[in-house]
Amino acid sequence: MLKLYNSMSRTKQVFRPRQDRRVKIFTCGPSTYRRPHLGNYRTFLYEDVLVRYLEYLGFSVQRLINFTDVEDKMLEEAVRKGRSPGEIADEVGKHFLRETAELKIKLPAKIARASESVPQAVKLIQRLLKKGLAYWHGGNVFFDPLKVKDFGKLYRLDMQKWPKRKVRFKKDTYNGMRWNRGDFILWHGQNDGGLSSWDTEIGRGRPSWNIQDPAMITEHLGEQVDINCGGIDNIYRHHDYNIAIMESLSGKSLANYYLHGAHLIVDGKPMSKSRGNILYLEDLKARGYQPHHLRFFLTSTHYRSKLNLTESKLRQASRKIDELRRLIAELTSASGGR
Repeated sequence: MLKLYNSMSRTKQVFRPRQDRRVKIFTCGPSTYRRPHLGNYRTFLYEDVLVRYLEYLGFSVQRLINFTDVEDKMLEEAVRKGRSPGEIADEVGKHFLRETAELKIKLPAKIARASESVPQAVKLIQRLLKKGLAYWHGGNVFFDPLKVKDFGKLYRLDMQKWPKRKVRFKKDTYNGMRWNRGDFILWHGQNDGGLSSWDTEIGRGRPSWNIQDPAMITEHLGEQVDINCGGIDNIYRHHDYNIAIMESLSGKSLANYYLHGAHLIVDGKPMSKSRGNILYLEDLKARGYQPHHLRFFLTSTHYRSKLNLTESKLRQASRKIDELRRLIAELTSASGGR
């Protein structure tokens, strides 16, 4: 019997899929304006362990993981580097595929891209406009959370603190802001110099980050999944936005189980550019560690507990896994490979 801690109920629950022996999982993939760091891979690794264990139990797993290659940060990075968003996304995507292979992370045969789901995003926006949940303002389309029952239920947002006046947030994300109390953007109705914009039935523009996951989920998995996974940051805004959009359109629960992994910290401090302590796979490889050392270390503690990466802890974990591998090799050799 498999039990999962459900972030929605905040309790452990027996796992029961919607369909017998078949499981649909959505796992938030990387934003491809920059390379994934070790903290990102900790999230992808706990998801990998979950998928492998479900398959071990005999379930058929249909998993969707996505590349977020259309967003404000990507456009800013493209302008800064003087490159196209597609070039940057392809380069980061190659890094991701190579490094997940090194870490033995299983991936679906196809990884969805936000840039390939623009028509589906437009369809969802049209439906939201028709239902009166979304509206045009200043050439953009916004979603009104106040028209959705139980908005913010994953985070358990206190709606009494919602502003009385109309507030609109037109960026995809806002640094340092946990919750944007106001209407959030679905469609950027401007032409960004041709960098990332499409001619569509609702005009020229691009889908916001907030509508991209619903577009890819509905296109590849349907209206409902069994498990929705991600990092703990997704509890703030992102997954509640997905829930509000999906459930207001379908009238059904998006997922029965929500899983969120805790942060990887370095020497007791969160990773950040300002601290200069963001670590990438190649940084640890340059110190002599192998991918199997890092996989073992990143999965060595409970996924919902913070993991503190220090040199001594990484060395200790590396010695443990090397000794285990040596013992397995000796036993296999002694048994004639059986």
